[in-house]
Amino acid sequence: MLKHASYLDSIPPAQGKFKMEKSPYVHNRLRWHSSLMKLTFWSFIFLALIFIFFYRSPSSNPLPQDPSRRSLRTYNWGGPAWEKRVRSSARIRSRDGISVLVTGAAGFVGTHVSTALKRRGDGVLGLDNFNDYYDPSLKRARHALLDRSGVFIVEGDINDSILVRKLFEVVAFTHVMHLAAQAGVRYAMENPSSYVHSNIAGLVSLLEACKSANPQPAIVWASSSSVYGLNSKVPFSEKDRTDQPASLYAATKKAGEEIAHTYNHIYGLSLTALRFFTVYGPWGRPDMAYFFFTRDILKGKTISIFEAANHGTVARDFTYVDDIVKGCLAALDTAEKSTGTGGKKKGPAQFRIYNLGNTSPVPVSDLVSILERLLKVNAKRKVIKLPQNGDVRFTHANISLAQRELGYKPSTDLQTGLKKFVRWYLGYYSGGKKAAG
Repeated sequence: MLKHASYLDSIPPAQGKFKMEKSPYVHNRLRWHSSLMKLTFWSFIFLALIFIFFYRSPSSNPLPQDPSRRSLRTYNWGGPAWEKRVRSSARIRSRDGISVLVTGAAGFVGTHVSTALKRRGDGVLGLDNFNDYYDPSLKRARHALLDRSGVFIVEGDINDSILVRKLFEVVAFTHVMHLAAQAGVRYAMENPSSYVHSNIAGLVSLLEACKSANPQPAIVWASSSSVYGLNSKVPFSEKDRTDQPASLYAATKKAGEEIAHTYNHIYGLSLTALRFFTVYGPWGRPDMAYFFFTRDILKGKTISIFEAANHGTVARDFTYVDDIVKGCLAALDTAEKSTGTGGKKKGPAQFRIYNLGNTSPVPVSDLVSILERLLKVNAKRKVIKLPQNGDVRFTHANISLAQRELGYKPSTDLQTGLKKFVRWYLGYYSGGKKAAG
C-alpha cells in the first residue's frame, strides 16, 4: 500500500484535463471487478431460473420430463363466459333428469355415455385432459362430436383440485360418472407412475371434492374386469377373490375399489363400481386388439395372436359399447343419494359393485376370423406365447347381479358389434386423410 501511495503522489499535476496513466495493477483490478459483476449478475439469473423451475405450481406447470404428469399443463378456464357455458351444458332439460359430471368425457366410453345422457335430456358436463396415451386427434374428433351434441368439455385434469372444486361451486351435480383413468395393461411396464397418478391419486382428488360438495353427488365409476387377475374360477362373480392382480393396472383398479369403500364408510358417499369387460365399438381405443388388428390387416402387416401354455386358447368377454352405456345409465338411475353433508356422514350410504360383460367369451383367433370376413382381407397371422406382462388367459363375466338389480341385458353379439366398428373405422380413416395410428 505504501509503494502504491508514493507512486500516485509522484504523478505531477497537469493543467486542464487530468489524464492518469493506468498501471497494470489498476487495469487488472478493474478487469477483475468487471468480471465479478458479470459473474454475480449471471449467478443471480441462474438462481432465479432454478427458483422458478422448482417452485412453480405443480398443478399448472409440471416438469415436462415426467410422463406421469404430462397432462397437468396450464389450462384456460374460469371467468363469467366460461361459467355460463358450464351451467348451460349441465342444465337439466327433462322432467326427471339428472345433472352429471362425466370425467374422461372425450374417451371411448365417456363419449358414448355423455351422448346418451344428453340425448335423453340430462345435464352433462365433461372433464378431460386430452393426454397423449394414444393419438389425441381421435379425442379431439370425439370432442367435436360432443360439442355438436351440446356437451361442453372442460379441458383439465382430475388431479387439479382447484378446478374440480370450482366445477362443484358452479354446478350442484346430482351425479358423477367417473371414467377418467390411465387404461391399458402393457403400458404399465413402460410408465407405471401414470397409473398411480390417474387411477389412485386422481380418484382421491375427485372423491375429496365430492365429499365436500353440498349436496354430495352419487358417484358411478369404471373399475375393471382385470381385478379378477389370476382367478381361475369362471365365470367371474362379484363375490370372487380379487386379491391376485396380474398387472399394475389391475392393482390400481382394485385399490380404487378399496378407496371408494373408505370414502363411502367415512363420508357417506354413494358409490357404484362397474367392472367393464373388454369394451369395443366405434370411436374405440387404438391400443385395443380389435382396433390395431383391423389397422394392421388393412396394411398387410403380420398380427400376433397369443396362445396360452400347451396351445391353450386365449379368450375375451367382448362387450359392445352400447351395452356398456345401458349399464352405466342404469347404475346412475338406480344410485341412491349420498348421506353426507359438508364432509360429514349422516347415515349409511349405498355401496355397489357390478360386472358389465357379455357373458360369451370368444377366442381371439375367432375375433380375427370375423375381421377377415368383414374387411375381405386375409390376415397374416403369427401365433406366439402369451407374454407375462399382465395379460390373462381369459375373461368371462357373471352378470346375474347386474341383471337382477340394474335390468342389465347385453344384446349385441361380436359379429354384429364388429360390423358396426368396421363401418365406422373405414369411414373415419377413409381416403388416407387420417393416420390410423
